[in-house]
Amino acid sequence: MIQDLSKDSIQCTYKRGANEQPQTPHSHIEFVPFKKIYDDALDAVGHTPMVRLNKIPKEYGLKCEVLVKCEFLNVGGSLKDRIGVRMVLDAEKQGRLGPGKSLVEATSGNTGVGLALACAVRGYPLVITMPEKMSQEKQDVLTGLGAKVIRTPTEAAWYEPESLIQVAKKMATDDPNVILLDQYSNPSNPLAHYEGTAEEILWACDDKLDAVIISTGTGGTITGVGRKIHERIPGCKVIAVDPYGSDLALPQEVNKTDIKTYKVEGIGYDFIPKVLDRTEVDGWIKTVDIDSLIMARKLLSQEGLLCGGSSGATVWGALEWAKTQNFTENQRIVIILPDNIRNYMTKHLSKTWMIENKFLPYDELKEPEHPLAGRPITDLQLHEIQPLDVATATVGQCLEILKTHPAVPLQENGKLLSVVFQKKILAGIVNKKLNHADLAKKVHSKEFVIVPNTIDLNQLERIAERHEIVFVEDGDKLKYITPKDLLVLFA
Repeated sequence: MIQDLSKDSIQCTYKRGANEQPQTPHSHIEFVPFKKIYDDALDAVGHTPMVRLNKIPKEYGLKCEVLVKCEFLNVGGSLKDRIGVRMVLDAEKQGRLGPGKSLVEATSGNTGVGLALACAVRGYPLVITMPEKMSQEKQDVLTGLGAKVIRTPTEAAWYEPESLIQVAKKMATDDPNVILLDQYSNPSNPLAHYEGTAEEILWACDDKLDAVIISTGTGGTITGVGRKIHERIPGCKVIAVDPYGSDLALPQEVNKTDIKTYKVEGIGYDFIPKVLDRTEVDGWIKTVDIDSLIMARKLLSQEGLLCGGSSGATVWGALEWAKTQNFTENQRIVIILPDNIRNYMTKHLSKTWMIENKFLPYDELKEPEHPLAGRPITDLQLHEIQPLDVATATVGQCLEILKTHPAVPLQENGKLLSVVFQKKILAGIVNKKLNHADLAKKVHSKEFVIVPNTIDLNQLERIAERHEIVFVEDGDKLKYITPKDLLVLFA
């Protein structure tokens, strides 16, 4: 059963037409198409361009005009700049924020960047809680903007104490000077899109629009944009994109899948955020990683759009849906592209990362002129290691293995599930958050690389240069190499 985020968080009460009600508790900002000179970085959020897609829609045989709203060109790199700035400014107007106050927020990263921008300009300390699966690039941008980042387990459900949401809530509960703006229930989230993003789309399209397709995370974008679009163009379809592994789509049956996690960042959730009004959605499209990330790479190579994986998911979903609609040359759809490639330089932009995650074939790494090309893995002495069972493995057991190995694999039902790395277990012990009796899964990571023993040493070298350890499947045995093991081939 899907539950709300929490019973005690503030409900978003903003509904279609609420702006005309004098008793509305929410702020109102007039739409301004553009300014010649912006007062500061926050003033530069929004006013993103609308760009026509040319090559990719033709591949799908579409006749209609396909436009993309380039939210990745916001000053902080994503559409979440809009809500980060709006939530901070509204909190100041409400008297919640001021001197002596600081902020904490749970985020997949982009809302954190928007908040960090606002906090840098307005002078507030900020702590961000963010899942481990999110890119290192996001963390580096956040810390560069002055925020402190706390990483939380990716697999932790929203209600578990170690989840990004509960860690943030506890910090705000424990200190009255720490404010949790809570993007999942904050009405400033959909309002930023109702009064900003949607107005810009309508202005650019002269109110001539047949469908808008939006990926769904907190739901603030599709709720705010959907309400405004439905008010102005009642016949326009609002279509939501949601990855398999997420529970946001309706009817609930379409969410059924064996997929439990996914690589695309920033979209989908295992709970229903309070800002998400699914009555504004006319249809749902479910996506998978491989289609989404390959489309993101095509947007870069064929259309020159430097956007992230959620943009790829949205475009793939939009074009697949549009194929079923029989749109004519006189019709138009708009797709919102949420964030830019900066956050994914070491992820889907990297061909090697795509291959490691089985989104591209290993043959893509072959280099005929490479000195190791064609040489079998058997030319190299691999290290054998016995995995521990994830249900019973302790920190103490891992420490013993780490005396002779760089990492400890953990298995579940005979299958490699996760890895305990030296760096993470050391940090836990130094910070006195771990003791020898603790279960090792408290600090395990599902971000590891395992390759078949059928690739050659050239391919293996290209993968190993990016990691401190690479696991190799060898029948029923688990083996590994480290980058320095390859040096013996040149000794």
